[in-house]
Amino acid sequence: VQLQASGGGLVQVGGSLRLSCVVSGGTFSTYGMGWFRQAPGKDREFVATINQNGGITSHSDSVLGRFTIGRDNAKSTAFLQMTNLKSEDTGIYYCAANEVPSWRTGLSIQGKDYEYWGQGTQVTVSS
Repeated sequence: VQLQASGGGLVQVGGSLRLSCVVSGGTFSTYGMGWFRQAPGKDREFVATINQNGGITSHSDSVLGRFTIGRDNAKSTAFLQMTNLKSEDTGIYYCAANEVPSWRTGLSIQGKDYEYWGQGTQVTVSS
């Protein structure tokens, strides 16, 4: 299973970006998906997660109301729409996949629950 994240870049405070994560080599609809980020000198932190069919989502308090996680199972793609970006949003953003049985929700805020990770995409928010 491979995850390819893209969409990062340099943006000014208040701007927007849309990150995408294309999953290949597996059955996308069986994965809960998550986005995590790591700022320079800091630990990786949870950003958002979504269950297998996209009906349930959870966002960290720091991004709630500004970021939206979504997915398109037909395109094996998860995305993270980011608006009203702040300088503290700067970091490397990673997508991750959590493979679970269909009777379990793949929603998780814990990085340890995710078996597959993308390579990361850099987001830099300048003031």
